[in-house]
Amino acid sequence: MDKWLWYARVTKSRSLAQKLISSRHVRVNSDKISSASKTVRIGDVLTITLDRRILVLKVAVLGTRRGPFEEARKLYEDLSPPPPPRQAPPSHPALREAGAGRPTKRDRRKIDAWRGDS
Repeated sequence: MDKWLWYARVTKSRSLAQKLISSRHVRVNSDKISSASKTVRIGDVLTITLDRRILVLKVAVLGTRRGPFEEARKLYEDLSPPPPPRQAPPSHPALREAGAGRPTKRDRRKIDAWRGDS
């Protein structure tokens, strides 16, 4: 299992793949696994929970080496759900109502003059 995750470029190293598996973030056909030595078969569906996303991969080829990205993409079929749409930032910054917020120096002088402070 750890070799296949490394071959498919899901993780940067085999030790990271082993940590991911031992922390029970990988499922094979909806069963959680905790052993990095679990064998992977063609047709298995892997559900991998990463930091900010969930990968659902169907094993197409077992692979024999860690090759370039294009070769790694041929090892699986990506069944992952699309990421949630991002919220667009507001088109203009929030406008402050007149009179709201901290008074300016000029406003402070007027307030002091009204109260009779010097």
